Amino acid sequence: MNVLITGGCGFLGSNLAASFQDQGADVVVLDALFRHGSSLNLRWLQQRRPASAPLTFVQVDLADPDAVQAVFRRHGPFDFIAHVGGQAAMTTSLQDPHRDLLTNVVGTFHVLEAARSLSPQAFLAYSSTNKVYGDLEWLRYEETDTRYSLPDHPDGLLETLPLDFSTPYGCSKGAADQYVRDWCRVYGLKTVVFRHSSIYGGRQYPSFDQGWIGWFCRQALEQQRAHRRGATPPPFTIAGSGKQVRDVLHADDLVALYRAAYDRRDQVAGEIFNIGGGSANALSLLELLMLLAELLSIPPLQFEHTPRRASDQDCFIADISKAQRLLDWAPQINCRQGVIAMLDWISSQSPSL
Repeated sequence: MNVLITGGCGFLGSNLAASFQDQGADVVVLDALFRHGSSLNLRWLQQRRPASAPLTFVQVDLADPDAVQAVFRRHGPFDFIAHVGGQAAMTTSLQDPHRDLLTNVVGTFHVLEAARSLSPQAFLAYSSTNKVYGDLEWLRYEETDTRYSLPDHPDGLLETLPLDFSTPYGCSKGAADQYVRDWCRVYGLKTVVFRHSSIYGGRQYPSFDQGWIGWFCRQALEQQRAHRRGATPPPFTIAGSGKQVRDVLHADDLVALYRAAYDRRDQVAGEIFNIGGGSANALSLLELLMLLAELLSIPPLQFEHTPRRASDQDCFIADISKAQRLLDWAPQINCRQGVIAMLDWISSQSPSL
């Protein structure tokens, strides 16, 4: 099996690469190494690779069409293309919308066209986002002490939700999302689109604007360290009320999803799926902070509120029934188990914590 993973040194990409390595596939990892942590993940992949499962790394900017085509000519044809490379932070897209466009829209177009001409039998899975649905301000919300909820959608939101791109990030991911879908309808390329909610797990190097589960795990561990020293921990900040809700999904479950899609590629070609942990794994930011304090046996975490982020959704929970039905897939790691594993991962990367 010959596998191409764009963004293969990122969080999701490196987990996918490792999984296919372990199954004995030939894995080609394409990455520009723009993001913090990508070089560390590359080193990890190169050091762990089994001798029987070659791993090839090519440093490529997806916005360079000749470089993308060269990867397909030299290393293809591919059986599976996991297109998970992209600019993934909404705040970054607001700061540099042109770079966001080049990576997410132009880069996706280059991957699709290279696949169409040089790997036409490949199955391509695209990592999209729930931000293609916009701010969702038109939905009816209820508010409790710790979270917002959607009383009209107790099982979460379906793929039939109207598209409403918002922010440069939402526009670029949404445009790419539709290109991937349409290259199946118009050109017959086997593609599937996954609109992800919040993803977390090992190999993720979180920052303030990307990877919120990991970021707040780090803040909690730092406050735990302060308590152990007998010091008063300095507060961190959260944007908005903290009642914003996402359904969270561990990386191991996401890898299982991509593998299930490849196994059922003929049946799911052209489909779009909302993907997350589902209603059983929905957390607000405040609820995550309470869970972290409980797991680390420390007093309530100290934080301060900052203004709400532009275009933030109050509540997004994916209805994952379509994925359950067509892919026979459902999350196996609940949010409590996953947060424990995330704390272990953050601790392993920062021994001082």
